[in-house]
Amino acid sequence: MLEAKRRAAIFLILAFILAAVTGYLVLEKVKELNAELGGMTSIYIAKGSIPSRSPIEASQVTKMDIPNKFVTDSHILSADEFEHQVSIVPLNPGDIITKNMIKPVSNLQDANNRLVTMYRTDKIQFDQVLTALDRVDIIVSTNNNGKKKTEVFMKDVLVAYAQGTNDSFSGIAVEVTADEAPSLIHMQNYAEHIRVLKANVGQASSFGDEIETSEGDGKSEVKEEPKEKPEEETEGSAAKEPENKEGTTDKTEQATKQKTEDSGE
Repeated sequence: MLEAKRRAAIFLILAFILAAVTGYLVLEKVKELNAELGGMTSIYIAKGSIPSRSPIEASQVTKMDIPNKFVTDSHILSADEFEHQVSIVPLNPGDIITKNMIKPVSNLQDANNRLVTMYRTDKIQFDQVLTALDRVDIIVSTNNNGKKKTEVFMKDVLVAYAQGTNDSFSGIAVEVTADEAPSLIHMQNYAEHIRVLKANVGQASSFGDEIETSEGDGKSEVKEEPKEKPEEETEGSAAKEPENKEGTTDKTEQATKQKTEDSGE
């Protein structure tokens, strides 16, 4: 009996030791796998059905954790990246959302307007560095059968966005109507030269002249106030007038006396 109890105790001790060793080996393997995977990162997936071409709202997405090893630059890690974005494909619940599935919401003022890009080339020149929401005038020079002509092609055109800043500035995209877009593209292709000027709409000039904008054609007219004459000139001219009047009176009296003497003779 004592021998049987001794054997049972030995088996229990061996089983406990084997279980401890197995648990330790499993724990080390899990740690090794976690080290290879690099932890967990939260990415965004669709919470419900998201139709294409509609702005994505925060309530339409949720988070899911995946190992860092499988996270790529195309995964979306911040909710701010959904701001003013639309999905170009319809999404179902649980679909992982990547950056190539979304694009910015169109900021066109009218659904019938179009964006036409104008990049800096030997033919197209910009007088100033432009930014979004600026206004520009487009000047074109053409040569029709030897007859050269330079004119304002478009005036007060809205800049939707600009490519680059300062020294890296390379061009803009202007917002025009669907009817004006073909004409602008035609000029880009066949005009001899295009000059893009920044329009300072509603700003006063550097000399303090007032600019009044007519509501009809949107053209600006500069009106200069008449300069006041110096006080000295005004007083001088006033002083000369009495002298002239007295001189005229003296000449009239002399002419009358001369006539009287002649008649007496």
